[in-house]
Amino acid sequence: MQKTEIIRFLKRIELFRGLSEEEVKKISIFPTIQNYDSNFILFKENMPRKALYLIYKGEVELFKKTTYGEEKRLAYFREYDFFSEGALLDDYPHSTNARTVDKSVILKISTEDFLKFLEQYPDIARKILSSVSRVISRRMRQTTTRVVDAAAQYISGRTRSEHDLLGDREVPYEFYYGIQTLRALENFNISGVPIAHYPSLIDALALVKMAAAKANYDVGLLDKKITDAIIEACKDILNGRLHVHFVVDVIQGGAGTSTNMNANEVIANRALEILGHEKGEYKYCHPNNHVNLSQSTNDAYPTALKIALINSNTKLIEVLSELIASFKSKAEEFADLIKMGRTQLQDAVPMTLGQEFNAYAETLGEEIDRLKQNAALFLEVNMGGTAIGTGINAPEGYTRSVIRHLRDLTGLEIVSAANLVEATQDTGAFVMYSSALKRLAIKLSKIANDLRLLSSGPRAGLNEINLPPMQPGSSIMPGKVNPVIPEVVNQIAYRVIGNDLSVTMAAEAGQLELNVMEPVIAQSLFSSIEILKNGMTTFMHRCIDGITANKEIMRNMVEQSIGLVTALNPVLGYETCTDLAREALKEGRGIYELVLEKKLLSRKELDNLLLPENMIKARS
Repeated sequence: MQKTEIIRFLKRIELFRGLSEEEVKKISIFPTIQNYDSNFILFKENMPRKALYLIYKGEVELFKKTTYGEEKRLAYFREYDFFSEGALLDDYPHSTNARTVDKSVILKISTEDFLKFLEQYPDIARKILSSVSRVISRRMRQTTTRVVDAAAQYISGRTRSEHDLLGDREVPYEFYYGIQTLRALENFNISGVPIAHYPSLIDALALVKMAAAKANYDVGLLDKKITDAIIEACKDILNGRLHVHFVVDVIQGGAGTSTNMNANEVIANRALEILGHEKGEYKYCHPNNHVNLSQSTNDAYPTALKIALINSNTKLIEVLSELIASFKSKAEEFADLIKMGRTQLQDAVPMTLGQEFNAYAETLGEEIDRLKQNAALFLEVNMGGTAIGTGINAPEGYTRSVIRHLRDLTGLEIVSAANLVEATQDTGAFVMYSSALKRLAIKLSKIANDLRLLSSGPRAGLNEINLPPMQPGSSIMPGKVNPVIPEVVNQIAYRVIGNDLSVTMAAEAGQLELNVMEPVIAQSLFSSIEILKNGMTTFMHRCIDGITANKEIMRNMVEQSIGLVTALNPVLGYETCTDLAREALKEGRGIYELVLEKKLLSRKELDNLLLPENMIKARS
């Protein structure tokens, strides 16, 4: 790379924008140029920071690993972006991991080289450090407020003027949303949870807008230049770059119009940058006239919601499958451990602990099919119906084209509803899917209840199993350890059941040609999915995987149980067995000794009938 190209590149980096041509030339001798293959780890969490990274070509993602090893993308960088700027201040360890997404060319300025530069050119270095401080401050503010608080958004003090139906407003220049989003921020300070909290919804909105742009190009409504810019902006969203600018509260009036306009404005302003214009210069790419072309909130929003729920359901099923595998593993581990089965909390007949855990695996396994079946209802969408399903302002051929592009972009078998007027007002699919989430939650809660009972004690309860101890259980009772993980699973279930009622009432509240309550439906469903995913992961790792069994306690309970008399029913009859059970209970004696004393059976016959291992399956 020629020195003139390095200088040209550095001048486009935000950290150096305040420098003169001569000052940029002085810093240009310090970067080293390195080429990286895709999936190259630039640094790992907890490694000391050693360099500032400037992307000349390629893409880099920052990610963290959760407690359970799952990777979570935090940020995505492309040409002219930079990261690890804190290395110019100190060597404090990295809090994330960085990896190239594809082949990349990166310029690096090491901390050591910058210190040399500081000695030679202290005035220039101070300017750069001032820029670093400003960038870190902005990133921290975005992290802590998620750009929700309108009062905190004036970072540089620069604004742009925008207008809508209600008049003119000054919008913070740095951010990609516009005046309608700004009004929504002021109107809907409700839950404190922005739509950015649900990245699957943001990604689905981008897919819908991308498909619409492609379809509008197909029918001749958009030229290629604007179409390509909109598509590129949507790709940025899909790569996680602009999620922080989706700031409206997930619960809102207007049937999701604020969410739709938030997406339209972010995409339009990013497309304007791609086209070489300033944010807010909407005559070149307008949120309504171009990004929302041939659409209404009433078809774009529910279509995005359905795509997001399908994708979220896939992740939910992945977590559920892992939990099922955990129960199956425990079923195998406990396959030969005899215990007493119970009905109505009373002794029933013997079984194995493995059978009990296998039943949990099987009952949860049924829910995978239910979730898939109900999520499949979301494949039918009303895209192209626009306002009420009549397709007003959507040109001929648009609906077929947008559905085709949605199928290509999502990989899903999306179909257009047979009756778009009906589909625009109907929210039945959300009700069905919510009921499947509730059913799963109820089963999880029942299992959690069982585990709390089976582990109760340890001296004055059943004490058949031991749950892994997670934390001290009392501020006043030393030595007490509570079943906190099953308890939180119970509470998750109650929340999901409550969310299901919200979905039910919101679906019932639809009026005439539209249901305006879809935002609370969306919030309820995404909330249920999120807490179920997190809860099942916690349940598996912090409870199920660590359960151990008290073999002798379980066997002793079987041998002392009155329930053994059930095995004698086929031979001695119900009345005789009832008398035996009554006498054994009254006198505190065992069934075994009473049968022999009364000479009802020989010892050999009795031993065979009352052998616990022979009572856990049907006789051949």
